[in-house]
Amino acid sequence: MTTPTYDVVVVGGGNAGFAAAHAAAERGRSVLLLERGLPDMAGGNSFYTAGATRISHGGLDDLRDIVVADERHAVTEVPAYTPEEYLADLVKVTDGRTDLAMADVLVHESADAVRWLSALGLRYRLMYERQAYDRPDGTYLFWGGLHIGNVGGGEGLMADHTAVAERLGTTVRYGARARSLVVEDGRVVGVRFTDEAEGAAVAHEVRAESVILAAGGFESSPQWREEHLGAGWAHAKVRGTPYNVGDMLRAAREIGAARGGDWSSCHSVQWDAEAEHNESNRELTNRLTRQSYPLGIIVNRDGARFLDEGADFRNYTYAKYGREILAQPGSIAWQVFDASLRPMLRTEEYDMPGIGVHVADSIEELAERAGIDAAGLARTVAAFNAAIDRDVPFDPTIKDGRRAEVVPPKSNWASPIETGPFYAYPVTCGITFTFGGLRGDLDGRVLREDGSPIDGLFACGEMLGGLFAGNYPGGSGLAAGMVFGRRAGAAA
Repeated sequence: MTTPTYDVVVVGGGNAGFAAAHAAAERGRSVLLLERGLPDMAGGNSFYTAGATRISHGGLDDLRDIVVADERHAVTEVPAYTPEEYLADLVKVTDGRTDLAMADVLVHESADAVRWLSALGLRYRLMYERQAYDRPDGTYLFWGGLHIGNVGGGEGLMADHTAVAERLGTTVRYGARARSLVVEDGRVVGVRFTDEAEGAAVAHEVRAESVILAAGGFESSPQWREEHLGAGWAHAKVRGTPYNVGDMLRAAREIGAARGGDWSSCHSVQWDAEAEHNESNRELTNRLTRQSYPLGIIVNRDGARFLDEGADFRNYTYAKYGREILAQPGSIAWQVFDASLRPMLRTEEYDMPGIGVHVADSIEELAERAGIDAAGLARTVAAFNAAIDRDVPFDPTIKDGRRAEVVPPKSNWASPIETGPFYAYPVTCGITFTFGGLRGDLDGRVLREDGSPIDGLFACGEMLGGLFAGNYPGGSGLAAGMVFGRRAGAAA
């Protein structure tokens, strides 16, 4: 049987993989995309996102050509977000560990990448429900540097990508699990894979001039998490695809690829601890996150606070607080709000049936229902309420400086927990993706330990390490996938 041959083979059918495929196909290259998931499980982690995409821009007028029209635009303020601000945010949240050359590419090419995808057929909008607060005068103010997202969230993102790929002539093979790389005379010339329907016993091979790896990290493997992230990480809940188990990271390492980025940290969030089917949920996807925590307090089983809920806008803290909860007794915590705060919580995350929530008319009763130490929670709430600087106005649209001088402090948005009924939402650690990947150049060419490229091999998306460490600014993952996917597809 003749071995099929293409100009470019892309391994992984998420946002980065499709961006790479589009860029290659636009150059007239024949492209095969191997996606492990069958159509009902395809899309990688991208399917499970809200579609939020961080780009630099000059304000609403600069975005009108890429976002769908909305009557609210007339009463909306979208502050400009410059490349300099974007870079500063990357440096800040990673404690200076971002690769500055990669970061410079991201902040200067993200907007152009979105415009490129928009012209191809992807649809974007202003994310009112996630990134804006409606003000008393009926206007809207966006905050936190993250303003646009895909129409239909991650599901819409992947449906649009798939339609573009079909139009550009890319062949997509579903149910194909890539296992290893074919190497001849030091050059990658193909991929070996199995078909999920046939099982691992039947091997297939495809040849290509270039192979682009876009198969994600290792967050779906409990063994790899324990080895690289540390003890206890096997207990984290997998938010996205169950297929990112490190197959192609291992395959690339076996042929000499160097590790890139921070293999000891990841993107992890506060995730519903009690909802049924709280892993890889294709129906609820991102809505099992609990991201209104800056408004309330977070306590552990002892009723004690253990982090600053108001340290910064959610966009800059949410991806690191999952690991803080993993370290608590039982790897669980509770977000606590009172009746005055409850209407401000995100509707798409806190108002659907079947989620984990406990409600009571008193703090003590709330603790008993949730499984929190009642005396400990009562002490924490009383001390917190007494420590709030109530002379400072509460304003969730800015970092308002309304502090509670407790340990740890709450630096912004401190609001008393004093009006019943009271609410406790159980949260655990939900892992999104790992920050460690392969070392590559700015076009995604995979490098060896000595810095030399492995001919024929590229990486993008979560497989290309270097941008993130410890934390990341919300929405920069999808932006990085399209920027570096486009670069890899243009170079392959």
